[in-house]
Amino acid sequence: MIAHKDFRDEEYFIPKDIFNMSGIDTETASSKAGPALGVLGGEAEADMSIKDVSTQDFDAVVFVGGNGSQEFFDNPQAHRIAREFFETDKIVGAICIAPVILARSGILKGQSAVVWENAMDKTGPRALTEAGCEVTSVAVQKSGNIITGSGREAAEEFAKEIVNSLQKA
Repeated sequence: MIAHKDFRDEEYFIPKDIFNMSGIDTETASSKAGPALGVLGGEAEADMSIKDVSTQDFDAVVFVGGNGSQEFFDNPQAHRIAREFFETDKIVGAICIAPVILARSGILKGQSAVVWENAMDKTGPRALTEAGCEVTSVAVQKSGNIITGSGREAAEEFAKEIVNSLQKA
């Protein structure tokens, strides 16, 4: 799941490559199907619109961060997807600032997660804490079927944790 504009390139392309190399088929969704543009200029093709994502068709959902992911913070479709995957015990991943989507969907209450933050912007940690989530400071946090990553530096470890969790399922 990527923003139509300004998704974080590394947080999309690195996990996607790792998933594909591990034999995991991927499809990309965004606010609309078609070309999407990363903050660093990378181009991705969204195979489908977020409204067409069905839990029954996938084993996991991964929300990619970057400034553009804010378009999903209060998006009812994104919240529906997060809740449906969570409630059916499928993997729900989010990296960088995207765990805010999970927090606002209501699935982080009583969970542990990590989220990107910097000295100037405490949006992520505040949103998670307000949702009843314990915010950790590790690179990648697994809490039940929820996997969160702290940002682009954690993209590889984040993807590998998702692959490991899918292979165990």
